[in-house]
Order: sequence, then C-alpha cells, then structure tokens
Amino acid sequence: MSEEEKLQARASSAAHDPAQPLSDLLPGDSYMEGPYLVFTAQYHLRRGSCCHSGCRHCPYGEANAESAGDASL
Repeated sequence: MSEEEKLQARASSAAHDPAQPLSDLLPGDSYMEGPYLVFTAQYHLRRGSCCHSGCRHCPYGEANAESAGDASL
C-alpha cells in the first residue's frame, strides 16, 4: 500500500468514527476496496451501535451503501 493510500485510509476511518483510532482495529475489522477502507460487521459489532452512515456491512439493520440513496427519509 502506498503512503497516499495509507493516508486516505486513515482519513476515511477517522471520518467514520473519530473516537476510535486506527490502532484499535483488529484483523478482520476492515479491508481495502480501491482507495476506501471498508469496515466489516465484526468492526460494527465491536463498535456497539449503528453510526447511521449506510455502511455496507451494517449488522444493525441500517440501509446499506448501495440502497441508502434509494431510501426515503
């Protein structure tokens, strides 16, 4: 992973949950998809609550990223 990709991943993660530093991530908490850091259900369950960001692997029943734009609020 290039330095730019590492910085993008760090910024993406910090924007997702600034209270949880990257050093707290465990193996299986996330994976890279292009320039994006994608959090897994494992991470969200450890986090303890829904962040209401339409995450792809949300275990709390929130609309996922693909359908979040289609849902009416």
